[in-house]
Amino acid sequence: MAGKEATVYIVDLGRSMAEKRHGRDQTDLDWALEYVWDKITNTVATGRKSALMSVIGCRTDETDLAGLIDVLEGYENLHVFSELKQYLLSDIRKLQEHLHPSKTNDGDLLSAVALAVQMIDRATAGKNGKPLKYDRKVIIVTDGRGEMDMGDLEEISAKIQHPDAPIEITLLGVDFDDLESGYKEEDKDAHKAENEHRLKVVVESCDGIVGTLAEAVDQLAIPRLKEVRPTPSFRGALTLGDPEIYDSTISIDVERYPCTMLAKPPTASSFAMRTDVGTAGPSAQPSNIIVGEDHPMSDLSAVRNQRVYQVDNLDEPGTKKNVEQDELEKGFEYGRTAVHISESDMNVVKLETQAFLSIIGFVKAEEFERYLPLSRSNFIVPQKANQPAQLGLSSFIHALYESECYAVARLVTKELKPPVIILLVPRIEVDAGWETLVDVELPFEEDMRRYKFPPLDRKLTVSGKVIHEHKDLPTQDLTNAMSAYVDAMDLSTFGRDDDGNPAEYAKPEDTYSPIVHRINHIIRWRATHPDPTLPIPDPPAILTQFAHPPPSRISSSSTHLDALKQASKVSKVPPKVKGRGKRNRAERDKPLSGLDIDALLGNPKKVDIDKANLIPSFKQALLASDDLDTIRAAASAMGSEIKALVKNSVGDSGYGRALEAMRVMREELVELEEPEEYNKFVRELKKELLAGQLGGNRREMWWKVRGSRYGLVDRKRSFVSDVSEEEAAEFYRS
Repeated sequence: MAGKEATVYIVDLGRSMAEKRHGRDQTDLDWALEYVWDKITNTVATGRKSALMSVIGCRTDETDLAGLIDVLEGYENLHVFSELKQYLLSDIRKLQEHLHPSKTNDGDLLSAVALAVQMIDRATAGKNGKPLKYDRKVIIVTDGRGEMDMGDLEEISAKIQHPDAPIEITLLGVDFDDLESGYKEEDKDAHKAENEHRLKVVVESCDGIVGTLAEAVDQLAIPRLKEVRPTPSFRGALTLGDPEIYDSTISIDVERYPCTMLAKPPTASSFAMRTDVGTAGPSAQPSNIIVGEDHPMSDLSAVRNQRVYQVDNLDEPGTKKNVEQDELEKGFEYGRTAVHISESDMNVVKLETQAFLSIIGFVKAEEFERYLPLSRSNFIVPQKANQPAQLGLSSFIHALYESECYAVARLVTKELKPPVIILLVPRIEVDAGWETLVDVELPFEEDMRRYKFPPLDRKLTVSGKVIHEHKDLPTQDLTNAMSAYVDAMDLSTFGRDDDGNPAEYAKPEDTYSPIVHRINHIIRWRATHPDPTLPIPDPPAILTQFAHPPPSRISSSSTHLDALKQASKVSKVPPKVKGRGKRNRAERDKPLSGLDIDALLGNPKKVDIDKANLIPSFKQALLASDDLDTIRAAASAMGSEIKALVKNSVGDSGYGRALEAMRVMREELVELEEPEEYNKFVRELKKELLAGQLGGNRREMWWKVRGSRYGLVDRKRSFVSDVSEEEAAEFYRS
């Protein structure tokens, strides 16, 4: 967890900040606020109550010192928007209403610095008046066109550089000259040039940082890594041998800290408005909701679920009663069955362990398979301020390093925790001057899944014969073409260093997780742009710079790709056509050779429905032509044959064939996106069945149609249908 900090932002709101200069399409203040809002929202998103902030406006129309100073002389046109406190989303909303250019250029910037120093001293002082441990910062954003009183400079500088409570001061100037980047503003006003020099002298005399706003805004796109205070997951002895049995056991006091952590994007959470703030009495929230801590970027409160256990109430059948968790017996899921395990059985199978880290073996580094590690890595370092432990662990690390071995150890982080097997790898950083053991978790035998796959360069027959030439095996030309293509796409030395020499491309330190930083970027942007109609900005280029292969590498490898296609005999597969496109037989059935198969085989352009071969002939009729009239004629003929099957049926002997024909007719017409043809048929069929026009009382056939759900085709089934779901359901009932 990061330490406490107190930051005051001094924002120049003078009239001159409303100008658009040097071809920019935004005012100097809007440009400056890009940096200010990014810093504030970043701090607010952490939700840290120990991160205090405040904003002071300089060269404002009104004067508001928030009661910090009784005498206003010398502090005119300064506005303290809030005391030093933890900012929430509501504070950002209020602050947005005030950060606008004023109508005056009056106001002393150094007086604002003195006010900020006084605010920090008050907020970070303990009960005894002594300064507490805080990171104190003052950040100034100005165009340097106001007035400055240098009279109290020495007193302010001494306060900033106080040895017990130093303050880090940062100056960001709008269009300030920067020798390092080579920027120099042309035709600069003499008054601004003098102010630039004065401000730089003031900040540098306080060992502060001087920079330009352009450089600061450019660096906003670079994701900032989250710094966390390392927390040990194990503190104990690293042993070689059993100390309870042998006296010659090696024991080294060590601590285990995380080496790498998986960064995850912010998750969506449930929150509720706090309606009980400032009121007394029982809460209006349901009993299964508990209000948690405030959301870090708003005045919302977290919603948590409360678990309630209920069993059947034997005294009042049909009801349930609440019971405590301690009164319930434990069970485990086995499929859909709850298997009960008594407390006595749990004590038998439960492994009683003590916190322990013991070496159980060694393995050669060259024999270790890199796919085996299961977890993130951790550092094992000697106990702090323990010189024997430091010497002992250093000797053990160097012994492993020189013998090119890794150690295998059994680790129990806490009492009664299940043991894990870890691998200890020595790591020595000579330049940095430190050494450690890096551990990763290893799988148990039950965790291993061993699969066997056939070889890629040969085939084995049932009789045991080895075949090296087969249609499924790569040829030598294909192997060579693939090898050349892989070499052409090599990115290991595609990058360039500062001197222009080949270097690694996409270094880990230059790549960032797009999903993590993009979501954080949008959250911060939305905090200051609440209007939902505003389009979301594009992601920063630094997040997408490695999202696609370099264009130059793709173009240079195109010849190798063509050779690979030719060697592998790649051909284009016609796309699968759905819906109305199925009618386009010229595109669907056109062979790769380009020959007209129908003409060669003498297939007719029109197929009559054959009652002796009803379903196949219907499908052939639909495939014979793309003409809509032909499809309607086939559907009409199919409908007539289905009615004939029902009409000529002796009892229900023909109902099965009729239902199967209806199913095929329904599916084919839906696929052709002509459901209206089927709906027309099924409406007529229902009318004739219920009216007894198909050979007498055929209501049983209608019940079978209803049971098979072969009624109207609605929009859910086919988006081109004019029948709603309610109308289709009503069709079965009426």
